Amino acid sequence: MPSSRPNVVLIFSDNHPAVMMGCSGNADAHTPHLDKLAAGATRFTNAYCPNAMCSPCRASVLTGLMPSQHGLHTWLDDGEVENWPANWNAVAEFDTLPERLAAIGYDTALIGKYHLGIVETPQNGFNEWVTLQRGHFDAFENNDMIDNGKHLTWPGHMVDFFTEKAVDYVERRGDEPDTPFFLYFTQPAPLGLWPPLKGEPTNRFAEIFRDRPMDSVPREGVSSEVVEWLLVRHDEMPDDHPGYYRDVARQANDVPTIRNYFSQMAMVDDGVGQVLAALERTGQADNTLVIYTSDHGMSLGTHGFWGHGEDSWPSNCHKESHHIPLIVKPPKGSAGDGAQVIDRFAGTTDLYATILDYADAGSPAPDAARARSLRPLLEGEAVEWDDAIFMEQEETRAVRTDKWLLMRRFQCDRWPFPDALFDLEADPDERNDLSGDPAYADVIAELSARIDRFFEEHSNAQWDLWRGGKVKSNSTRPFLWKQAWGEDWAPVTAGR
Repeated sequence: MPSSRPNVVLIFSDNHPAVMMGCSGNADAHTPHLDKLAAGATRFTNAYCPNAMCSPCRASVLTGLMPSQHGLHTWLDDGEVENWPANWNAVAEFDTLPERLAAIGYDTALIGKYHLGIVETPQNGFNEWVTLQRGHFDAFENNDMIDNGKHLTWPGHMVDFFTEKAVDYVERRGDEPDTPFFLYFTQPAPLGLWPPLKGEPTNRFAEIFRDRPMDSVPREGVSSEVVEWLLVRHDEMPDDHPGYYRDVARQANDVPTIRNYFSQMAMVDDGVGQVLAALERTGQADNTLVIYTSDHGMSLGTHGFWGHGEDSWPSNCHKESHHIPLIVKPPKGSAGDGAQVIDRFAGTTDLYATILDYADAGSPAPDAARARSLRPLLEGEAVEWDDAIFMEQEETRAVRTDKWLLMRRFQCDRWPFPDALFDLEADPDERNDLSGDPAYADVIAELSARIDRFFEEHSNAQWDLWRGGKVKSNSTRPFLWKQAWGEDWAPVTAGR
């Protein structure tokens, strides 16, 4: 008989902004399966990630913690692997989501991208372990994989590989209905970056986008903040991925890249459809909590930059790179099962608490107090809810409310970064920075104090960059933190 606890399928895509779905109103997006899922589920329109880089957000969903609590402030660079201890796991010291679920009888599976440490053996309580042999890749085809201890090279598209493995896992779990499962299905696409996206698409969805003008994507000149970032990196870190950062400035307005990006999203959507169909086919759909989201968003040229929140100087927390899709479908028959759109703020850390709630696996640990279960919102309960979201991107910390977005910057003598304030009611596109207007001094003071209070509570001094803390493995701005905290400042790879 089916388990009394629901199965959990958490689908994580890579670099998928919330606006790139048909159900979000994008005319260019080909996402029929996500649109169908959203039509019978809850879509959160104000979901945001805590950091617009890959590894920090993956750490946050598994721990319920902010980057200044878990220590990952940017992507884990494969070039640093030789400096990592054997079988190093960036979140090993925490009681992660799969470990919490495994402790109460769940079978657990990672199928897709991990990007939180060494991948040779399963980490964080995962039983099934199917992943890339490295965190990054240069093409969607011909990639080295690890399939439960077996090393192999997959000649086809990696999205298809992980989809096949996820479908197989769901089908096998159907033979053991008395054991609930947690599937963390993490597609390494649409990605959005060169070299994998350079040129016109060649996958099976290429024809849909052939000759399409892609009018849903803005065309803007490269911003001065991007140019400044290239100059700073040239001066401070001339040998660190120079080609990658030059390419980031060239990708904006490149129509073949835009078409390719949308075609890779269509590949992800197709995989979502196959996994959902497998749940239906095996009779497990009714007893499964399904969540679709992304590690972070992606600016496709808005504000003059293509890429992530850290691809400008100073880093930014504009909507495009932090706004993520979030679709939640509770088990059938439970309160909140049905079509609805919720505009309350939700974050990546909330997914940790939400899954624990539905699995009856207890509450988040005290240090994950910001992780809030979304279940009361899904079920229409009158609940106190802090309608704000907090984000951090190394030297930038931000709070977003219905009315305001304040980006507050770490102050360093050599780089006196300006803060940035936007009135989201009058200026929803975040174009008019009000921080220099004395009329808004009280607003800035109030929001700054709110940011300070939040990070006083939701940070660990060891990993709080603004108080002399360090980062795990790497920073994209080590020269900034050396300037602030002395030449002895350096990233670390060990846990606490």
